[in-house]
Amino acid sequence: MLKIGMLTSGGDCQALNAAMRGVIKGLHTKTNDFEIYGFQDGYKGLIYGNVKRMTPDDFSGILTRGGTILGTSRQPFKKMRIPDENGLDKVEAMKSNYHKLNLDCLVILGGNGTHKTANLLREEGLNVVTLPKTIDNDLWGTDMTFGFQSAVDIATDTIDRIHTTASSHSRVFIIEVMGHKVGHVTLHAGIAGGADIILLPEIPYDINKVTEVIEKRSAAGKKFTILAVAEGAISKEDAKLKKKKYKAKLAERRFPSVAYQIASEIEQKLDKEVRVTVPGHTQRGGSPCAYDRVIATRVGAAAAKLILNKEYGYMIAIRNGETQKVPLSEVAGKLKYVDPECKMIQEAKTIGISFGD
Repeated sequence: MLKIGMLTSGGDCQALNAAMRGVIKGLHTKTNDFEIYGFQDGYKGLIYGNVKRMTPDDFSGILTRGGTILGTSRQPFKKMRIPDENGLDKVEAMKSNYHKLNLDCLVILGGNGTHKTANLLREEGLNVVTLPKTIDNDLWGTDMTFGFQSAVDIATDTIDRIHTTASSHSRVFIIEVMGHKVGHVTLHAGIAGGADIILLPEIPYDINKVTEVIEKRSAAGKKFTILAVAEGAISKEDAKLKKKKYKAKLAERRFPSVAYQIASEIEQKLDKEVRVTVPGHTQRGGSPCAYDRVIATRVGAAAAKLILNKEYGYMIAIRNGETQKVPLSEVAGKLKYVDPECKMIQEAKTIGISFGD
């Protein structure tokens, strides 16, 4: 009897259910001799033994459903070795609950922090297979993560809708897109939505360059300007600060986010009305797009193959359009940033998009 544990960790996103469905359907087409144990609310369920026995029927009809039927939570990797408020050793508790159920394998769906903990469990002797989930598309080792394209579609739709009101009122509009450390979603949505300025964490901006673009558009008879700004966008001045000083500066910032700070600076420099739109968690919600359903199903099916072949310690990646297994030891702790010199940036600049640099 094959015994599989499964959990989803970190922020939710579209196609988590589709990926789990892919795993279970991949197993079920080859064998009926397996059991499924779903840990509730991510690693928290594995730590405290909150688990339920599931059947393949539980994973039927969830291809189009957003969120995660298992629930999720954020359990920071840096705190995994720190006992909880009752003195519980979290790592030992996870290992104990794994062994109590006599699991053959643990299937973990998550992003960067999730993969750090997954690799820790691998180092502790547990059999682990992971799937690349995050709207940020920042997991090292894979060209694509499921959830990314759905988030891009939603952010693009927001920019599309802002276009009409921006042109009607002759205003500057800033759309703040999710992405603290990386700007993949902002880059793709900004290009797809026809933004005039795109500000990314990887390319520190000069506010004077930003206002120059707005002024040039006005001089050319353009009634409005649209900025797609990643929530982790950073000015050239702030980028020179040491991490500790920058964090302290953020703590004292009087604006709710960088988009509002940029809006204020533009208004001070130019006689322009500036409005900010923050789609926020809508970018992670709702039904997965067709692309993400396909990607999630494929990586789920590939994970099922690994489990049936007893190949553990890998993340299923998409590389050059094909599923591949990548050692967890190579994935954990690495982020995939936007390359400021990449062809997509160059091509965007060719058509006149400014990156504030």
